[in-house]
Amino acid sequence: MNAVRFLLLALALLLLARGGWAEDLPNVELSATEEAEVDSMVLPVPAAWKGDFEGMRERRLVRILVPYSKTFFAVDRGRQRGIAYEIGKAFEGWLNKQYRFKSKSLQWRVLFIPVRRDELIPKLLEGVGDISAGGLAITGKREKLVDFSVPFASGIREVVVTGPKSAKLEKLEDLSGMEVMVRQSSSYYEHLIELNDSFRQKGLAPVIIKPADENLESEDLLEMVNAGLVNAIVVDRYIAQTWKAVLTDLVIHEDMPLREDIEIAWAVRQGSPQLTKVLGEFAKTHKLGTTFGNSIRNKYMKNSKELFDATDEEEMKRFAELVGLFEKHAGTYDFDYLMLMAQGYQESQLNQSARSHRGAVGVMQLLPSTAADPSVGIAEIDKDADRNIEAGSKYMRLLADKYLNDPELTPLNRTLMTFAAYNAGPGNLRKFRRLAEKSGLDKNVWFGNVEHAAARLVGRETVDYVGNIYKYYVAYKLARDKRTQKATGG
Repeated sequence: MNAVRFLLLALALLLLARGGWAEDLPNVELSATEEAEVDSMVLPVPAAWKGDFEGMRERRLVRILVPYSKTFFAVDRGRQRGIAYEIGKAFEGWLNKQYRFKSKSLQWRVLFIPVRRDELIPKLLEGVGDISAGGLAITGKREKLVDFSVPFASGIREVVVTGPKSAKLEKLEDLSGMEVMVRQSSSYYEHLIELNDSFRQKGLAPVIIKPADENLESEDLLEMVNAGLVNAIVVDRYIAQTWKAVLTDLVIHEDMPLREDIEIAWAVRQGSPQLTKVLGEFAKTHKLGTTFGNSIRNKYMKNSKELFDATDEEEMKRFAELVGLFEKHAGTYDFDYLMLMAQGYQESQLNQSARSHRGAVGVMQLLPSTAADPSVGIAEIDKDADRNIEAGSKYMRLLADKYLNDPELTPLNRTLMTFAAYNAGPGNLRKFRRLAEKSGLDKNVWFGNVEHAAARLVGRETVDYVGNIYKYYVAYKLARDKRTQKATGG
């Protein structure tokens, strides 16, 4: 491990040491003061409503659906940011200048409602929002469902991006028989299907399209490609170029675009001519190429939390050495063993020798005092990986049983929230879920719901912690599936 990588790992371990290893399992019912503190942060979401611009004027409110994404919309300790947020706030200011109310005390308000990528159009049609934003490409399939504003950007290229270990590509035909990961809800998926049709006509093997989890945004997939966890993806060139500043091992194949005529716009419900006209006026002075549009493009070259390559040769050797222990203890304590391995990788890179400044040790980065507590009762976790992994698994089970014994939680969401409790503490988890519920979100779903509340209350640390574990989990599943295919001749 080089010095930079070591320092990054050490920093991550220092950060993760905060609040994640309580020495017992206290009763963490929120006090009246804590409840009031959480409730003061609630941003109520209006009931579903459908209408055109005049109806929005009467309500003095425009609701914009956005994907929860480091690129387009994110919240960190109450501070909102991202490309879609910046443009939406500019729209709010523009409305208050161009469509003033008679009373100076009345103002337009833009409300951002984060949803999953595959919910941007369905939630718009349901009336949850008035506009769907977040880099949506205009496609024939989408135009059957919604109308689009005047484009905010034209001539956008969709490009293939590979990583440090991917096969060399010189032309689109080199994708024949190659595995490429994209979300099924994306325009990239539609265009890969079209490419495969052309490949079949030429007698070429089709691209192997690997559906990405809809909880993974383009920057998540770029991180995974950069770390060697994923072979190849397709994204808009401007997104790839933005993240290339920090994900330096990305290979952007700009000279072989999948498409180079893409237009990006905001989506609105069909039958909204007033809103469509207003958005056309707004886009004239805020699209790419204007002073405002160019300033936004140049602003978002942000740092990204490092992902290590959990599936490279050396790491997979470590995986192979420990997988039996994780399978054994995950079976005992009723977890998906790959989920626990992904947590172990996030905590220590599966390194039993890892130590934190607070004294947390081993693969699962537990305090020996936590493991020795009667509720866990496992000694010598600093000396033996088997005992360390068992202690971490048992502690996870204790957290899940005591604080997440809710029949409405799916196994996946119970595990994700247990990770959050492991990192931020069970008291904070109670706050996250209360704020989510009070804000009209689902307190039983982590992605797209409780994670938003976590970001508002404590910042990005816990959101990134759970998110990284999930990305490692996806990578481990891919690696396992490939090994199984190879072993069975599939």
